[in-house]
Amino acid sequence: MAIQLCVLLWARDRQEEALADYEDAVLALLAEHDGRLLQRARTLPGAAEGSPAEIQMIEFDGQTGYDGYMADKRRLALADQRDAAVARTEIYQVTI
Repeated sequence: MAIQLCVLLWARDRQEEALADYEDAVLALLAEHDGRLLQRARTLPGAAEGSPAEIQMIEFDGQTGYDGYMADKRRLALADQRDAAVARTEIYQVTI
């Protein structure tokens, strides 16, 4: 059964580009785990206070792919880069 996710990402202060760079790297791994990036959007400068910097819609063919992506050693190796750029992440399972 497919897993569809809405991912909201908040950048640390003035780290929007670093967040995007990190996401470029980890999103490139999705296909190896039967995952697909359906949509990726960034909020515009001047967005309402507290808005996420980036919003993603992601789909995996099933739980095994999602679990594999989350445990991918290449993704985990970028934890320091992520921690420097990403202040907060919220993930919601959704129906598209």
